Amino acid sequence: MKVFVIRHGETEWSLSGQHTGMTEVPLTDNGRQQAERMRPVLARQTFALVLVSPLQRARETCDLVGFGAEAIIDPGLMEWNYGEYEGLMPQQIQAKRPGWLIFRDGCPGGETPRQIGARVDRVVARTRAADGDVALFAHGHVLRVLAARWIGLPPRAGQHFLLNTGTLSVLTYYHEIPAVRVWNGQVYE
Repeated sequence: MKVFVIRHGETEWSLSGQHTGMTEVPLTDNGRQQAERMRPVLARQTFALVLVSPLQRARETCDLVGFGAEAIIDPGLMEWNYGEYEGLMPQQIQAKRPGWLIFRDGCPGGETPRQIGARVDRVVARTRAADGDVALFAHGHVLRVLAARWIGLPPRAGQHFLLNTGTLSVLTYYHEIPAVRVWNGQVYE
């Protein structure tokens, strides 16, 4: 079994570094091109299950890659709820709360690492129950937690999995042990 993990394409807020949780921000032209470059790579795959975040940027990426018609919206793939930090850049948050790290501290008025970990665990269980390969279309922080949870690490370990926009990663198994096969893969023309 392989799990194809696709982070949505670039948005204006991902360019500026603003924390984009629940705010609907469309893909930029470059973000749409990133998604379209993944299309031929993913077209060679057959998926037993395609799950997508309900947020516009993930759904648009899924559509451009060619799986919108078969995708099932899964709220568990929504981005981390940043609460009071929604729309802020890291330096703005650091000015208010020096040393802040989302994977350790969570967000006031938003989600804690424990809450997002529980949400992601439900997605992992659904993915493992599929009868074949799976594609997941979602967002940076939630997918970083998903990678950590896939291999049995705590949500906090998501801090070790950097993830750019418009990237393709693959989770799988080494014998019966959950493993990361590819992470943060760029698809070029």
